Amino acid sequence: MNSSVLLIEQKDGIFYLTINRPDALNALNKDVFDALEQFFKEKKEDFGVKGVIITGSGTKAFVAGADIKEFIHLDAVAGAALSKRGQDIFFMIENFHAPVVAAVNGFALGGGCELTMACHLRIAGEHARFGQPEVNLGLVPGYGGSQRLVQNIGKTRALKMLLTGDMITSAQALDWGLVNEVVPSGEEIVASEALLNKITTKGPLAIQKTISLVNDYFNKTVDGFESEYKDFGYTLGSEDAKEGAAAFIEKRKPSFKGK
Repeated sequence: MNSSVLLIEQKDGIFYLTINRPDALNALNKDVFDALEQFFKEKKEDFGVKGVIITGSGTKAFVAGADIKEFIHLDAVAGAALSKRGQDIFFMIENFHAPVVAAVNGFALGGGCELTMACHLRIAGEHARFGQPEVNLGLVPGYGGSQRLVQNIGKTRALKMLLTGDMITSAQALDWGLVNEVVPSGEEIVASEALLNKITTKGPLAIQKTISLVNDYFNKTVDGFESEYKDFGYTLGSEDAKEGAAAFIEKRKPSFKGK
């Protein structure tokens, strides 16, 4: 699957998704959402996927927001439906079985900031900027920003960003816990690859379950501690766990099979 607005490449089990609307600063529109939804649906049960890197085309923006022209004339009902669909697609990313890294190569504003937060990990270029400027348009975030921003940086800092609409630098984002690492501009993909390559040396089942367990912490319908003891038992009984223990005792690198 490929499209003009979402370029997809694959190398050694890592998929590279490039949102390709540089003339619109890679703003999210219906076509981008359709392409993201199709990719994550198709790969939902593909456990050969080792990781995904999402970035934006060009050097100015990761995603500079939503495409305002598409929803400015919607009524309340249609607006709520648009927001719900965007949230559902971002949940697909957040709950994906393999780690998804946002390689933030410029502005990540509004829907773009929300997209980075739906990813499991974030690598930012030194010139990246983050913000939720919806209040400048008389709006609130629509794709999970009011919730995930609090999860990532805490209520006090989140409220300041959300109420003022101000942008923060990549250095601030690192200090506040919004990103995992800041690298020189242009090195976002290389750093994301290095992070994924490290993660993919670990037990695949353990990686899948860890992503799920961390998400359970924020799921009000789930007891995360119960999930943990069940998943501990599941992974302990796996072939990967036996291989991991044997490799530790024998002082060698493990050869995991994802079973």
